[in-house]
Amino acid sequence: MTTTRPVIGVLALQGGVAEHLAALERGGAVPRPVRRPEELAGVHGLVLPGGESTTMTRLLDGFELFEPVRRRLAAGMPAYGSCAGMVLLGSRVLDDHRGRGGADSATPAVGVRPLAALDVVVRRNAFGRQADSFEADLDVEGIDGGPVHAVFIRAPLVEKVGSDVQVLATVEPVGQGPAEPGGREPHRPDPDGAPAEASVGTIVAVRQGPVLATAFHPELVGGDERVHRQFVQMVRAC
Repeated sequence: MTTTRPVIGVLALQGGVAEHLAALERGGAVPRPVRRPEELAGVHGLVLPGGESTTMTRLLDGFELFEPVRRRLAAGMPAYGSCAGMVLLGSRVLDDHRGRGGADSATPAVGVRPLAALDVVVRRNAFGRQADSFEADLDVEGIDGGPVHAVFIRAPLVEKVGSDVQVLATVEPVGQGPAEPGGREPHRPDPDGAPAEASVGTIVAVRQGPVLATAFHPELVGGDERVHRQFVQMVRAC
């Protein structure tokens, strides 16, 4: 694409739509809210914001957007998902329930129908409830200028990645660094594990081709549009 200011849509059904639109504009894009299939047809890339993933699935169906979005993603449309957007972009979604003795369950998330744009297994609400929200400074591969301040709100995590998925950022692994708010350790990955190169920490940012996802909310950090600028560059390159 040679467009210097690509048109990037923000799925405007739930979540921080206004914040994403503003960050995209500052990042060099022409932002557009997307609520209808005809609006989706006019964008070069799409942002899926945070929210509640089961509700977003129902809204995608109700606005007759699920299949159009899925088809555009399958055809190579660039996309960026933050928090619940990461959940929707995954290929498999697990719920946050834990079994007896603290063992992690592998229960599929009821009501969430993933768009399968990323070859990842995502566990939603992995860090706990709203009260367990936290912030951290993260080194994100491909983002220059120092650590990215990351805001985690009922955030998911990536438990497994496929061979074509690039891990961009992790938080502290189990047993190292400070505990999470409330004294809890970070969520442990599935026992059958992610690839060794991805298991050094809890995965919170990934990329596969033209699709980017973060478990945190960069749109909530005013004055730092680096993640959105990175996505704008990805759209330009397609």
